Amino acid sequence: MTERKYEKCFVTGVRPDLQLAPFRIPTNDFVPGMETRQVHLDDKTLPGSFYVSCFWFWKGSEEVLVKPHVHDYDEVLACIGTNYNDTDDLGGEIEFWIEDEKYLITKTCLVFVPKGLNHAPFIVRRVETPIFHFTTGPTHMYI
Repeated sequence: MTERKYEKCFVTGVRPDLQLAPFRIPTNDFVPGMETRQVHLDDKTLPGSFYVSCFWFWKGSEEVLVKPHVHDYDEVLACIGTNYNDTDDLGGEIEFWIEDEKYLITKTCLVFVPKGLNHAPFIVRRVETPIFHFTTGPTHMYI
């Protein structure tokens, strides 16, 4: 069977050679089963694309998942609850810092982080119902 012209545009899973950024902590090292990276897209996965990385959070922890850092591109973080009776309810609590301001995320939201702005730590403190999370930005690789 021949490959269709746009078949490459459908990305499933995560490429096996994906490396975490140095400010990203591998959660399964300290909380097994805390998260699942569902799908990941970047220029190495599909040349010419921008980056998008999608996760499920299953458990909370007091551990920092992402250490403070800065990007030279804008970034959007999504925190989406899965309570179908109240989709605004995050079903947990995420602590997220922008510069020296602490935010407790308890509602479904998008967070826009302008380039050059120090952000994180990112801590998934509590999960009552699974939390879907993704990050994306207009750059080819998450660095």
